[in-house]
Amino acid sequence: MKHWCMRFAILTVLGLSVAAVSPGAALVLPVRGLNLGAPKPDEVPQMVSFIREALPKEGVNVLVMEFDYNYQYTSHPEVVDPDALSKDDVKAIVEACKSAGVRLIPLINLLGHQSWAKKTLGLLRSHPEFDETPGKYPNNKGIYCRSYCPLHSDLHKIVFDLMDELADVCEADAVHVGMDEVFILADPDCPRCKSRNRAELFAQEVRTLHDHLAATHREMWMWGDRFLDGEVMGIGEWEGSQNGTAFAINMVPRDIVICDWHYEAVSPTAAYFAAEGFRVLAAPWRKTDVALGQLDLIYSIRTHADETVAPRMLGVLQTTWTDAKDFIKAYQRDNKAPRSAAEAAYTFKALFNTIRALQ
Repeated sequence: MKHWCMRFAILTVLGLSVAAVSPGAALVLPVRGLNLGAPKPDEVPQMVSFIREALPKEGVNVLVMEFDYNYQYTSHPEVVDPDALSKDDVKAIVEACKSAGVRLIPLINLLGHQSWAKKTLGLLRSHPEFDETPGKYPNNKGIYCRSYCPLHSDLHKIVFDLMDELADVCEADAVHVGMDEVFILADPDCPRCKSRNRAELFAQEVRTLHDHLAATHREMWMWGDRFLDGEVMGIGEWEGSQNGTAFAINMVPRDIVICDWHYEAVSPTAAYFAAEGFRVLAAPWRKTDVALGQLDLIYSIRTHADETVAPRMLGVLQTTWTDAKDFIKAYQRDNKAPRSAAEAAYTFKALFNTIRALQ
C-alpha cells in the first residue's frame, strides 16, 4: 500500500464526508479496463490469443476497443476504411472476450476526431456535406482533427445506424462515443452552427447520442475532457477545454460513464466528476507514477467518501495509443516494439500488479 496516499484535502474541498466504508469492498474495482485499437484483419489471431491468455492473468474485465470506420459496415459501406475487419473477425474477438470473462465495449469517435493528419476518415470522406468546415483546411492543414456538424439534418440517421451495427456485432451493452479534443465546433462559417453557444451545442450532441443508446438499452461511455475548464483547473486546452464547452457538464444526463484521461500529472478531476453525479474511470497512459497516483485517488474516495459518492469511482481504463500489435509486442517484452508502446505496456503491468495486490 505504499502508493496509497489518502487525499483528504480533495474530499474536503468537494464537500465529501468520511463514511464507514469497508476497505475490503472499496479495493475491489468494478471496472479494470484496457483501451486498445482494433487490430488489422491479419492480426486478429494474435489479438484473440492476447485476450484469452493475458487479460485474465492481469485481471482485466473490460476491453474498450476503438473501431471507428475499421469495420465492414453493411448499413453504410461507403464509410468503411480500407483493410477493415469483417463480421467473422469481430465475432472471433467477441468469443475470445466471452471466454476470458471480459466485457467488450466498442468505441467509435463521434463529433471530433473525424480526420488524422492528412487523412479524412470514413464518415466525412464519404459524406463531406457533414463537415463542420467544408472547403476549409485543404489536406487538413492547420487543424488537429475535423469535426462533423452536429446540426446537419441527415447526420444522425447514419451515425445511429453505425452505432447500432457496431454494438450489435460486438454484442455490447455499452458504446464509447469518444467526443474528446473537440476543437472545431460552432465554426463561424458553418451555416447551421455559427453563433451557437458551444457548451449548449456540445451538450445537445451528448444528449442526442445518449438518448439513442438509452432507447436501445445501452450505456454511453465518453472521454471527459470537454467538460473540464482547462484554465480554471490548470490542465490546459487538451486535457480540459478552453473553447467554452465546459459548462455543458450542467446539461447532460448523469448516467454517462466518464473516462477521465490525464497523462502528465495527477489531477483531482475524477473526484470532481464523481461529486457531480457521474460514474468515472481514471484513464492513464504511459507514465507509471501518474497511473499509480490516479489509482490512489480512486481508492481514496472509494474508501473515505460517503456512500453516495464512493461507488461512482468505478476504477481504471488503461489507454495505449499505439497499434494493437505494437502494444502486444511490448507486453510480451519484444524489444522491437516502439518506445511509446513499451512505456504503455510497462505502465499497464505496474498498474494492474498494484490492483491485484490490493484486492
